[in-house]
Amino acid sequence: MERTVYVIGHKNPDTDAVVAAKAYAELKVALGMTETKAARAGAVNPQTEYIFDRFGLSLPIFLPDLVPKVEYYLEGGAPTVRDIEPLWEALALMGKAERKVLPIVDAEGRYRSMLHYGAFAQNMLAKINPHKKAVIPTSVAHLIKTIKAQPLVTFGEDIFFKARIIVAALETESFREHLKGEPIENTVVLVGNREDVQRIAIEAGVRAIIVTNGNLLGKGLRELAEEHRVSILVSPYDTSSTSLLALYSTPVWTMGDASIAAVQEGDTLKTARAAIAVSPSRSVPVVDGDGKVVGIFAEGDLIKEPRIEVILVDHNELSQAVEGIEHYRILEVIDHHRLGALTTKYPITFINRVVGSTSTIVAGMYRELRVPLPRPIASILLCGILSDTVILKSATTTDVDRETAEYLANITDLEIEELGKDIQGSASAASRMPPTAIIRLDMKEYQATGKKISVSQIEVTNTEEVQVRSAEILDALKALRAEGGFYLSALMVTDVTKLTSILLVDGEKDFVSLVSYPRLQGGVFMLNDVLSRKKQLMPAIFEMVEKAVER
Repeated sequence: MERTVYVIGHKNPDTDAVVAAKAYAELKVALGMTETKAARAGAVNPQTEYIFDRFGLSLPIFLPDLVPKVEYYLEGGAPTVRDIEPLWEALALMGKAERKVLPIVDAEGRYRSMLHYGAFAQNMLAKINPHKKAVIPTSVAHLIKTIKAQPLVTFGEDIFFKARIIVAALETESFREHLKGEPIENTVVLVGNREDVQRIAIEAGVRAIIVTNGNLLGKGLRELAEEHRVSILVSPYDTSSTSLLALYSTPVWTMGDASIAAVQEGDTLKTARAAIAVSPSRSVPVVDGDGKVVGIFAEGDLIKEPRIEVILVDHNELSQAVEGIEHYRILEVIDHHRLGALTTKYPITFINRVVGSTSTIVAGMYRELRVPLPRPIASILLCGILSDTVILKSATTTDVDRETAEYLANITDLEIEELGKDIQGSASAASRMPPTAIIRLDMKEYQATGKKISVSQIEVTNTEEVQVRSAEILDALKALRAEGGFYLSALMVTDVTKLTSILLVDGEKDFVSLVSYPRLQGGVFMLNDVLSRKKQLMPAIFEMVEKAVER
């Protein structure tokens, strides 16, 4: 995997987080950081989906987590060898490889086994055991390729057989008798310039004869070999070297270690570590979804720096970040929220401005860096601003937001009010989603006086659509609170037409009793003139939690 810089917003992202990630990644690419990619840490809401569809842009890559995976640490590519290649060719390739292991693959490139020196030594010793007759799977073609032999007569070159290699060192009659005890159809005879032995082997019908030292076949024997269908090869090497090379003509799969299991490129480091621990070569092949080898992962790779870096947008708290973020280098933070407990090992670029939207900051950076804004990017940035500021009516809206929105509207030829109504209308679809989905839309986690809390927010054109479902939504909040161990879980529902909100809360009794907003029913409260979770709701929530804990 090549080095990648992901620009990513918070978990359960709202429109501003997704837009900012997309636009800032495009800015980085325009500035020469071509390895930059926009990402998102959760499913998008209906409003975000509408905006990206309307302006013809693809959504950022979905990264459900950044738990360390093999692919994030893997060096790209690895030499492999086809399973039917001669062992000699494979060993030559392995000798040139950076890692002294070689994955063995089939015709489609799928992993079969691993060639390493331990497996090679063990299997080769089994082949040359002096107490047993060696049987070497091979073919005439493999013998030719490995020995660099000159073929004179060949039959069935590509047919594999279980070869018995015999060196014709016996006296003529003794050799004739010896042949009678061999499986003739699988016998390969190595002989020098002894024409009598050559004739005996041909007349016996052996599979092949290898004439060593570059010697020629005896006169008249070629026609006899063709008659008996005996392959004749001429080796340029002496008998000792030829016999050794013949052993190495066996297909490499016969020497592979099939006990070494491959890992998937998407497997976690924990899985890879366990596989490496039991691998004799202390390395494992890495395969893709089709089982094809894409690399080799070894012990040393476990301590390397990952090939992933991140830029955070629209948040600066690890509790809101994608899972696993702590394992990677954070290069930058672009945000407009309060400062959380974020620490880094290295100095970083940290831009946090008091504006109503991260999209405002990103649009300003295009202007500061004199990078032309493509119309689709300018369009979604305008949507990001309007979404996060409730069409510039939220308490968080600043003059910078208004001026930036006017600038973007001018270069995109979009009307702010008209566009705002369109995206508000698309947002109202959220109220018809399942309760478990509604409460996770734009959900953010916070720490308050040592307590963990979650507050989600959706925008609708009529809060009554949510109020009639309050019982099932409160049940969903209760389940979420139990699952996440939250002190309280809440959903803020903002009416973008009346510019007011309601709050549904499930929490500890000591907190709920202190909620100062007018109660509509059960755990449902009225938030008159409250539009901003960041600037209006959360300060009040923090204060109420502090009072409840102090009781």
